[in-house]
Amino acid sequence: MIIITYSTKLSDAIHILSYIYIFKDEDLSSQTISKSIKTNPSVVRRLMSKLKASKLIQTETGKAKPTLTRDPSEITFYHIYRSVEENPIIFHTNPDTKMDCPEGAVIQEVLETHYQSLQQRMEAELSQHTLSEVIVEVKALGKI
Repeated sequence: MIIITYSTKLSDAIHILSYIYIFKDEDLSSQTISKSIKTNPSVVRRLMSKLKASKLIQTETGKAKPTLTRDPSEITFYHIYRSVEENPIIFHTNPDTKMDCPEGAVIQEVLETHYQSLQQRMEAELSQHTLSEVIVEVKALGKI
Protein backbone atom coordinates (compact mmCIF):
# COMPACT_ATOMS: atom_id res chain seq x y z
CA MET A 1 0.00 0.00 0.00
CA ILE A 2 1.33 3.41 -0.97
CA ILE A 3 0.67 6.29 1.39
CA ILE A 4 0.59 9.65 -0.34
CA THR A 5 1.87 12.58 1.66
CA TYR A 6 2.52 16.14 0.72
CA SER A 7 5.23 18.52 1.76
CA THR A 8 4.80 21.99 3.24
CA LYS A 9 8.54 22.67 3.24
CA LEU A 10 8.34 25.23 0.43
CA SER A 11 5.51 27.12 2.13
CA ASP A 12 7.21 26.96 5.51
CA ALA A 13 10.55 28.09 4.05
CA ILE A 14 8.91 31.04 2.29
CA HIS A 15 7.18 31.87 5.59
CA ILE A 16 10.53 31.77 7.42
CA LEU A 17 12.32 33.93 4.85
CA SER A 18 9.57 36.53 4.71
CA TYR A 19 9.37 36.57 8.52
CA ILE A 20 13.13 37.15 8.74
CA TYR A 21 12.86 40.07 6.35
CA ILE A 22 9.68 41.67 7.72
CA PHE A 23 10.63 41.35 11.38
CA LYS A 24 14.40 41.87 10.99
CA ASP A 25 14.54 44.09 14.08
CA GLU A 26 12.69 41.63 16.33
CA ASP A 27 13.49 38.31 18.01
CA LEU A 28 14.14 35.84 15.19
CA SER A 29 14.70 32.72 17.25
CA SER A 30 13.38 29.43 15.93
CA GLN A 31 11.02 29.46 18.92
CA THR A 32 9.49 32.78 17.84
CA ILE A 33 9.28 31.91 14.15
CA SER A 34 7.79 28.50 14.94
CA LYS A 35 4.87 30.17 16.72
CA SER A 36 3.96 32.01 13.53
CA ILE A 37 4.10 28.80 11.49
CA LYS A 38 2.49 26.73 14.28
CA THR A 39 5.16 24.08 14.19
CA ASN A 40 7.96 22.78 16.36
CA PRO A 41 11.10 24.96 16.61
CA SER A 42 13.17 21.98 15.44
CA VAL A 43 11.30 22.08 12.11
CA VAL A 44 12.26 25.74 11.73
CA ARG A 45 15.88 24.97 12.62
CA ARG A 46 16.06 22.15 10.05
CA LEU A 47 14.64 24.36 7.31
CA MET A 48 16.89 27.26 8.29
CA SER A 49 19.88 24.93 8.14
CA LYS A 50 18.96 24.03 4.56
CA LEU A 51 18.41 27.68 3.67
CA LYS A 52 21.82 28.49 5.13
CA ALA A 53 23.48 25.63 3.23
CA SER A 54 21.97 27.04 0.04
CA LYS A 55 23.29 30.47 0.95
CA LEU A 56 19.85 32.09 1.12
CA ILE A 57 20.37 33.14 4.75
CA GLN A 58 23.32 33.71 7.04
CA THR A 59 23.37 33.17 10.77
CA GLU A 60 25.74 33.77 13.66
CA THR A 61 26.18 31.17 16.35
CA GLY A 62 24.48 32.24 19.56
CA LYS A 63 22.51 35.08 17.97
CA ALA A 64 18.87 34.90 16.94
CA LYS A 65 19.38 37.32 14.04
CA PRO A 66 19.41 35.44 10.74
CA THR A 67 19.52 37.64 7.64
CA LEU A 68 18.85 37.17 3.96
CA THR A 69 22.01 36.99 1.87
CA ARG A 70 20.46 38.88 -1.02
CA ASP A 71 17.57 41.13 -1.83
CA PRO A 72 14.15 39.38 -1.72
CA SER A 73 13.62 40.29 -5.38
CA GLU A 74 16.58 38.04 -6.22
CA ILE A 75 15.27 35.00 -4.34
CA THR A 76 12.84 32.97 -6.44
CA PHE A 77 10.45 30.27 -5.32
CA TYR A 78 12.62 27.90 -7.37
CA HIS A 79 15.71 28.79 -5.30
CA ILE A 80 13.76 28.11 -2.12
CA TYR A 81 12.16 24.92 -3.47
CA ARG A 82 15.52 23.42 -4.46
CA SER A 83 16.94 24.39 -1.07
CA VAL A 84 14.42 22.57 1.08
CA GLU A 85 13.07 19.64 -0.90
CA GLU A 86 15.18 16.48 -0.74
CA ASN A 87 13.48 15.09 -3.82
CA PRO A 88 12.36 17.99 -6.00
CA ILE A 89 10.56 15.68 -8.44
CA ILE A 90 6.82 16.26 -8.08
CA PHE A 91 5.27 13.43 -10.09
CA HIS A 92 6.19 9.78 -9.69
CA THR A 93 5.00 6.66 -11.44
CA ASN A 94 3.96 3.51 -9.65
CA PRO A 95 6.99 1.22 -10.02
CA ASP A 96 4.90 -1.85 -9.25
CA THR A 97 2.78 -2.23 -12.40
CA LYS A 98 2.11 -5.62 -13.91
CA MET A 99 4.75 -6.11 -16.60
CA ASP A 100 2.89 -8.91 -18.43
CA CYS A 101 -0.06 -6.55 -19.01
CA PRO A 102 0.14 -4.62 -22.30
CA GLU A 103 -0.66 -1.35 -20.53
CA GLY A 104 1.24 -2.03 -17.32
CA ALA A 105 4.41 -2.74 -19.29
CA VAL A 106 4.47 0.72 -20.94
CA ILE A 107 2.45 3.09 -18.75
CA GLN A 108 5.47 4.20 -16.72
CA GLU A 109 7.42 5.18 -19.84
CA VAL A 110 4.44 7.07 -21.27
CA LEU A 111 3.77 8.94 -18.03
CA GLU A 112 7.44 9.79 -17.44
CA THR A 113 7.50 11.80 -20.68
CA HIS A 114 4.47 13.81 -19.59
CA TYR A 115 5.74 14.19 -16.04
CA GLN A 116 9.13 15.50 -17.20
CA SER A 117 7.38 18.16 -19.26
CA LEU A 118 5.17 19.14 -16.32
CA GLN A 119 8.20 19.25 -13.99
CA GLN A 120 10.05 21.59 -16.35
CA ARG A 121 7.06 23.91 -16.66
CA MET A 122 6.53 23.92 -12.89
CA GLU A 123 10.19 24.80 -12.29
CA ALA A 124 10.03 27.57 -14.91
CA GLU A 125 6.94 28.98 -13.20
CA LEU A 126 8.58 28.81 -9.75
CA SER A 127 11.46 30.83 -11.21
CA GLN A 128 9.03 33.62 -12.13
CA HIS A 129 7.90 34.31 -8.55
CA THR A 130 10.04 35.99 -5.91
CA LEU A 131 10.17 36.34 -2.17
CA SER A 132 9.71 40.07 -2.69
CA GLU A 133 6.21 39.50 -4.10
CA VAL A 134 5.24 37.54 -1.00
CA ILE A 135 6.64 40.18 1.34
CA VAL A 136 4.71 42.97 -0.41
CA GLU A 137 1.45 41.00 -0.30
CA VAL A 138 1.91 39.87 3.32
CA LYS A 139 2.60 43.43 4.43
CA ALA A 140 -0.48 44.70 2.58
CA LEU A 141 -2.88 41.98 3.73
CA GLY A 142 -1.45 41.78 7.25
CA LYS A 143 -1.38 45.56 7.60
CA ILE A 144 2.27 45.39 8.70
